[in-house]
Formats: sequence, structure tokens, C-alpha cells
Amino acid sequence: MTATAEHYRAAPNTTLLRMSIPVLISLIAEPLTGLADTAFVARLGADALASLGIGTMVLTSTFWIFNFLGVGTQTELARHLGSGKAGNASALCTASIALAVTLGILSMLIAWPFLETAAQAMGGKGDMLVLAVEYMQARLFGAPAVLITFSCFGALRGVQDMKAPLLIAAMVNALNILLDWLLIFGIGPFPALGVQGAALATSASQWGGAIWSLALVHKHIGFSRTIHTDDVRRLISIGGDMFARTGMVLVFLLLATRVATEAGADSGAAHQAIRQFFFFTALFLDAFAISGQSLIGFFMGSDDRPTARNVAKTVCIWSLGTGCLLLVAMLVLKQQIAWLLIPQESYAIFSAAWLIAALIQPVNALSFATDGIHWGTGDFRFLRNAMFASATAGAAILGATTLLEPATPLVWVWIATGVWTTARTAFGVFRVWPGSKKSPLHINAIQ
Repeated sequence: MTATAEHYRAAPNTTLLRMSIPVLISLIAEPLTGLADTAFVARLGADALASLGIGTMVLTSTFWIFNFLGVGTQTELARHLGSGKAGNASALCTASIALAVTLGILSMLIAWPFLETAAQAMGGKGDMLVLAVEYMQARLFGAPAVLITFSCFGALRGVQDMKAPLLIAAMVNALNILLDWLLIFGIGPFPALGVQGAALATSASQWGGAIWSLALVHKHIGFSRTIHTDDVRRLISIGGDMFARTGMVLVFLLLATRVATEAGADSGAAHQAIRQFFFFTALFLDAFAISGQSLIGFFMGSDDRPTARNVAKTVCIWSLGTGCLLLVAMLVLKQQIAWLLIPQESYAIFSAAWLIAALIQPVNALSFATDGIHWGTGDFRFLRNAMFASATAGAAILGATTLLEPATPLVWVWIATGVWTTARTAFGVFRVWPGSKKSPLHINAIQ
């Protein structure tokens, strides 16, 4: 048994909190890199900044597809360690990293000829188009590093080492900021490369993080000389379920944005502000989900379902409490956030939708909690199906909003979001309490 798992039995709340805080900080560190790039590139002019927006949107969406490498590796490795199969854990890490390298190189080669087309589809033209393509070309050299880091972070979190990803993320951010300063503006012997310099800075820092991640995985888990095809197939299967699930999320979010934007510029501006804050609050909720995933995976692997169910309960309690705090914070800080994020003419539309988004927070917290629980049990197909049903329900309301043209469409966009979130939560909670017979955590499975 790992030290963290042993501590959980004695002090569940303290253990979950100690695991979740480093995860939260490492999750927050990722968007800080984008903010640093934006701050530097903004000094180069509007075309440069717009090209950065195009490049980051295209590549971030592409890399997001491969997030299954981290999620799948974390769950499968935790289960192997829980069952005392250290050799299988090592082989899984090797398979995951080999898959990451392969997919990273393939994505780089396949994407290269289509970069200009992608930039044009995002509205790039003239100097903006040229700069966006140059940025993406330089960033693609970091594609294998990004995927390797996904796998390694999953492996490190699978052994319940939550601090290592935090330290690596901090190093990557610090190195990226330093290289931004040197390569964008040309400090000392370094040439001034502009937007391309920002991309090279990001790629170089990502490779630094990948190398450090590999060293820590080798230290904690080790690598195998053989790659088991069963491990590769399992990861690809997880990837297929997560890809379909992510696709439904994107469809719903795109539909919501479209309905809000079609209602006018004020509605679109208010929706953008609320959505970005909503995504920011998700980082707090994801931290509990990721920590719970590792613990549940371990206890499922050791065939200790009562403790796995206890972890699920603890994660839900802490997530729900955090969701309630976020609800209060959103109500108290409404005026300040409106002043910061939206133009004054959008405030009237913003206010009612913001209230709905705030009221959703406790339910949203449970949706993230149950995602982590079912990731930990390896219940990826259920999560895919639940997302399909809940996103369909939310999309139906968005469709009705478009047809009926109510006086306050943005309010209905966030009502649809609430329905989507509530359905996700209902599926996730009922899968555990009382639990369907097919659930890995069903009470009959304990007897």
C-alpha cells in the first residue's frame, strides 16, 4: 500500500486535501503560461496578438484530444499498484509513453500541411495569417513533449505523487517566461523572433518539462523493456470513449455560444465573461476529482470497494462544499466581476444569467466529483453515454430557445447549461448511490 493510501484510512479528509491543493495549483499554472505569452506578444501589435489567439486555439483543441493519455494512465496504473502488480504498472507506463511519442510525431506530421487552412478557417488573413502559421509550425515541435507530459503526469498522479506535477508545471512556466523575454524581443545574443519566438519558447519549455517528467517516472515506477499490446489497446479504448464524450461537450458549448452570440453583441459579451469564469471555477472542482480518481483506482485494484466508496463520499462532500462557497463568492463579487469583465452596456443582460450560473455551482461541483469517481473505477463507457444523454437534453433547450426567440435568450442559455449539468450529476450520483448493478461500486459487488 502506498503511504498516501495508508494515510487516507486514518485521516480521509486531511489526505484528500493534501492531495488536492498541489493539483489545484498545477492546474492554475497552465493558463498562466497563456497569459504570459499574451502579455509579451501584445507589445508586438494587433496582428501578432490575433495570430497568437488563432494558433493557441487550434493547437490547444488538437492537444486536448490526447488528454486520455493522462486520465487512462492514472486510473490503470493506480489499479495495478493497488493489486500489488508493480511490474504491470511499469509496463503500462512504458506503453503509455511510447503511445504518446508515436501520436505526438504523427500529429505533428499530419497537421503540418493543414496549418494554413486551419488558420484561414479561424479568420486569419494577411500578416495575421502568416504569423499564425509560423507560430503553429514552431509549436508543433513541442507536440511529442506535450503528450509525453500528459502520460507522465497521469503516471505520477497514479502513484499519488501530486507535488511532482506541480513542480514541473512551475518550472515550465518560469522557463517559458524567461525564454519569451529573450526570444520575442531579442535580448543580448538572442535574435528578435516575435511571435515565432513565443512559440519556440513554449516548445522548449515543454520539452524541459517532458524530460523532467520522464526522469521522475523512471525514479518512481521504472520502465519496462517490453510493451504489452493489451495496455495499448486499453488506452486506445479509453481514448475512444473520452473522445466521444469530449465531442459532445464541445458540441453543447459551441451551440450555447452560438445562441448567445446570435442574440446580439451584448449577449455574446456577457456570455463570454460568464463562461470564462465558469471554466475558472472548474479548476477548483477538478482538483478533488483528480485526487479521488487516484485513490479510488488504488482501492479498486486492491479489491477494497468499501474504502473506494468512502473515497467517493469524501470527494463528493468536499466538492459540494466548495461548490457552495463558489456560489456565495459569485453572488458577493458580482459587481466587481461585471466591472472587470464586461462593458457597461452588457450589464443588464449579464446580471440574470450570472445568477443562474452561480446557482448551478453546487450541482456542477458534484458533476466534477462523480467524473473523478468514475474515472477511478474505469467506468469510461458510462461517462460517455451519460454525457451523450445530458448534452442532448441541454441542446434541446438551446434549440427551443432559437425557435421560440424568448425576450432573454442568454438566461435560457444558462438554464440549458443548468439542465445539462444537473443531468450529468444525476447520472453520476445514482451510479454510486444507490448504484446500478453494472456499476463497479455497486453495493452488491462488496459482498
